[in-house]
Amino acid sequence: MTWDAVVVGGGIAGLVAARELAHEGLRTLVLEERETLGGAVAGHTVAGLRLDAGAESYATRGGTVAALLDELGLSDRVCAPEPHGSWVHLPHGDGPLPRTGLLGIPADPWAARGTLGLVGAARASLDLVLPATAATSLGDLVRRRMGARVLDRLVRPVVGGVHAADPDDLAVDAVAPGLPDALRRERGSLARAVRSLRASAPAGSAVQGIAGGMHVLVDALVADIEAHGGTVRTGTSVTSLDDERADRWVLATPAAVDLLGLTVGRPDPGAQVTLVTLVLGDPALDAAPRGTGVLVAREATDVTAKALTHATAKWAWLAQAAGPGRHVVRLSYGRAGEDVQPDVDLALRDASVLLGTPLSRDRLEGQAVVRWTQALPRPSAHHARVVADVRAAVEPLAGVAVCGAWVAGNGLASVVPDARAAARSVI
Repeated sequence: MTWDAVVVGGGIAGLVAARELAHEGLRTLVLEERETLGGAVAGHTVAGLRLDAGAESYATRGGTVAALLDELGLSDRVCAPEPHGSWVHLPHGDGPLPRTGLLGIPADPWAARGTLGLVGAARASLDLVLPATAATSLGDLVRRRMGARVLDRLVRPVVGGVHAADPDDLAVDAVAPGLPDALRRERGSLARAVRSLRASAPAGSAVQGIAGGMHVLVDALVADIEAHGGTVRTGTSVTSLDDERADRWVLATPAAVDLLGLTVGRPDPGAQVTLVTLVLGDPALDAAPRGTGVLVAREATDVTAKALTHATAKWAWLAQAAGPGRHVVRLSYGRAGEDVQPDVDLALRDASVLLGTPLSRDRLEGQAVVRWTQALPRPSAHHARVVADVRAAVEPLAGVAVCGAWVAGNGLASVVPDARAAARSVI
């Protein structure tokens, strides 16, 4: 059979691209080598609760994800996190993260003085009067504008939790789209640039979620594709573009480099990230002792996890589903260069430290350990060069496009518009 279009990769990028193609009336086939769809936006069941096994929120910037959810009839399920704030775990103690920050960069350094100290807050405030400066990385930018304490106590823990990378290895525009332009508008002030970006975020929230979990998006996309005549197959590997007869190909996988025989460098595979989910029957957590979660500074050696999410404190829909006294806590392991393989006992010990509450196995109602590979490509300068080379090599190829987090950047706010553009380029 000859297909009008074949999409290789059944993650969110591949499904979004396939939906665009199917809506144009093209006979579209999606091929995914795993048995499950959605990539890092997947779901699983733990102790009778249907939970996210990967991503549990999306960035609101650009409004592209909100538009997709509206088209899929999911807009009434969009929800914001509970306003409890989150914390950072430091060697000298814990403190709240700024609620109006971006990747830990405070819009108001004095509001973070409890974590930065008076000296750190005063140094960060010099950003408002320093002349504009050039920077080679996100870490370099923060260090120059606000000083080492903001970098070490706020930004590095957040970036490690979100991107499993160090800010000194990341390009500013790759991890914070819009920040370079905001810096120019605000004459170099990082605090004012962050403030302007947060002010433009829908509903004042930088992230939102879906009641029922982000994995609901996967089911909605598949149903929509099939409703428009598309076909989705799992457990199917593609070794060559000769495997199927098609007029158009959208390659939503890093394997595109090999499938196209490109002589470019290798995309950054990213860190190996392991998520340990614990369902606990422990009313001691009812007060949300550390807000919606805790990010861990690399210098803190008393825990192995890099982050903890108190999911039932973060999402009202989940607290209601879990019921009184039941809590969902998820810990994340694996920074760049690390290969950590945690077990439930380690996760319980780490959670006890990070939440400031002793947690024991007799309170454990269920657990799950999920290991992700290639889920968080590190947006380094090397990776950016490889992506630019891939796009340049693919551009002259008629009927071929690439998409996915490996070329678009981490997060649905980057992946969704890029996948739609990839599909339009081959229509």
